[in-house]
Amino acid sequence: MDTQKPDHPGMNRRGLLKCMAWAGTGLVWTVSGGVPRGIALGEAFAASAADGFTFVQISDSHIGFNKEANPDTNATLQAAIDRIGKLPKPPAMVLHTGDVTHLSKPEEFDTAAQLLKGVKQDIHYVPGEHDVIGDDGKQFFERFAPKLKTGGWYSFDQGGVHFVGMVNVLTFETAKAGGFGAEQLEWLEKDLKGRTASTPVVVFTHVPMWPIYPQWGWATEDAPQALSYLKRFGSVTVLNGHIHQVVQKVEGNVTYQTAFSTAFPQPKAGEGPAPGPMKVPPDQLRSVLGIREIDIVPPKTAAVTDVTLA
Repeated sequence: MDTQKPDHPGMNRRGLLKCMAWAGTGLVWTVSGGVPRGIALGEAFAASAADGFTFVQISDSHIGFNKEANPDTNATLQAAIDRIGKLPKPPAMVLHTGDVTHLSKPEEFDTAAQLLKGVKQDIHYVPGEHDVIGDDGKQFFERFAPKLKTGGWYSFDQGGVHFVGMVNVLTFETAKAGGFGAEQLEWLEKDLKGRTASTPVVVFTHVPMWPIYPQWGWATEDAPQALSYLKRFGSVTVLNGHIHQVVQKVEGNVTYQTAFSTAFPQPKAGEGPAPGPMKVPPDQLRSVLGIREIDIVPPKTAAVTDVTLA
C-alpha cells in the first residue's frame, strides 16, 4: 500500500505529525535488531539512546537553485545540518540520497562541500540526476566519493546492517527514468552472495525503485532485477529522494521510503502537468522541508522520524 502524507495539517497531534512528515524536513531512522523503522518527531526526541544506532537521511539539497520556490537553498541546507546537530541521539552517520547541486557547476559543489563540513558524522553519498549533468558525475564523485573503485556504487556494514549505495541516474536524460545498468546489477548480485537471509539490508539511491509515477520519471526501469536479488532477505529497506515528498510502500519483506527535500517541495504524483519546484507561502516553506532520522534498536525494530525544518 502506498501512502502519501497529506498537505493540510489536522487539528490534533496525529494530523500535525502527518503534515510534518509530508513536509519533508527529514527522516529519522532508528535501526533495532537491524530493521529500520520510522518514528514521529516527538517519539524521536523521546527515544532511548541505549542499544542500536541511529542514522540520518537528507536529500535533494539543490545548491545553486535560487528561484521563487526557494531563493536561498544554502540557508535551508544549513537549517537541516543544524537539525542534525541538535538531535538528542547523535547519529552514527548520514546518507545523502542525491541532487546535492542543482546544475553540477563547480561553484555549487564548492558551496555544498563547505556547508556539509558542518556535519560531524561520516556522510555517504549517491548522486541525483542534477549532480551528473554534462560529465556523468565526474565532479560529484571526485568531491564526495573519491575513493570508490566501482562506477559509483558501493556497500558497507554498520551495526550488523548491510548498506548498499546504488546509482540510477546516469541514464536519466535518455530514458526519462532511473536505471542501474547490467554492470551494476551484476555487482549487486555478487555483493549480496554469501550474506545470510537474516542480514538486514538498506539500499539507498536517488530515483524511486518502484513505479510511483513513471510518466514523470518517478521509477527505475530495471529495479525488478535488483529486487529479485533482495527478495531472499528477511528485512530490506529502500531509501530514495528525487520526488521531494514522503511516499511509503510495504511489499512483502521490502519497505520503500521516499524522502523530503531540503530545498523545495514538488507536487504529488499526477497533480499538475509535470514535476518541478512548487511554491508555497514563504512562512510555510520550512514546514515542507526536512530530514529523516532512522533509529535501529535490537531486537529487529527500526523507527523512522521525519523532522521538518520549521
